[in-house]
Parts: sequence; C-alpha cells; structure tokens
Amino acid sequence: MLAAKIVEPMPAPVTKDAFRNAMSVLASAVNVVTTDGPAGRAGFTATAVCSVSDEPPSLLVCLNRSASVYDIFQTNDHLCVNTLTCDQQALSNLFGGKTAMEERFASADWSTDVSGAPMLDDALINFDCRISNRVAAGSHDILICEILAIRQRDSGDGLVYFQRRYCQPV
Repeated sequence: MLAAKIVEPMPAPVTKDAFRNAMSVLASAVNVVTTDGPAGRAGFTATAVCSVSDEPPSLLVCLNRSASVYDIFQTNDHLCVNTLTCDQQALSNLFGGKTAMEERFASADWSTDVSGAPMLDDALINFDCRISNRVAAGSHDILICEILAIRQRDSGDGLVYFQRRYCQPV
C-alpha cells in the first residue's frame, strides 16, 4: 500500500515592497561608480557594492539594466568604485539623478590610474578595476571586478545610506 504524500501549501511570495523595506535596514556605503572608454565617460551612485574575494582581489557592483548608463558600462571594460565621505552627499545626489554627465563630472576633481576610469580625487577610497565578468540576475547585472589599484585616504568618515536616508557619524 502506498502512503499518501501530504503537500504543504507554498508560502506567499515575498513582494517587491516587502523586500525593499527589509533591504532599507541594511546600512550601505555610498559609492560613485565611474567608467571611461570606447562608449564614453559615465557614472552612477551605488550602494550595491560588495567584496568578492581577496585572491584575486575583487568586488562586485550591481547595475540596473534600465539605468541610463547601462549601455556605456556594457561596452567599457573598466570602472572605478569611489567611496564617498560624509561631506559628499550632494555628489551622491548628483550622480544618482538625471543630471547630464558633463555636469556630474564638472562638480568634482578627477584623475586616473591603471584602468583610465575616473577616480574621485577626494574619495575615502578608490578601487580601480577591470570588469572580468558580467552575470544577469533579475533586473540587474552583477559586474565582477578585478581590482587593479587602490588609493585610500589616511582618515575620514564614509557616507552611509540607511533606512532610505543618509546617515552621518555621531
């Protein structure tokens, strides 16, 4: 005699709003991610940046495929993750909005290192990278980036985003 298999009901799927609300309580460093190359110069504000490995040194950046800069980052092979200081909130807003690229870059001083991607001169830290892999995941691409050079300030506090607002150190 075969035993009857009990089928448990599936839980309701997590909604987009529930997910976004939950993610808002994960504090994140605020970064301006920049590139320059055959497709031109571009940059955007990102909190979805994370270390991947220390051998080889690498990090990941998540980029929404509907972002205005998406095609440029798809074509260019290098980028720089510029981690902002707590006094650079206006720069974060500028790179996170609809401001023209020329105006975004005109608002700060930039240099380059190994990759040629724009490095924010007064960032807390710069990770100059080569994009080694791109992985599609949902609405975003995950850019896996091999770190070619690091430039770090001696001191300073990073700009943090938490509960849908910027937070300053106390």
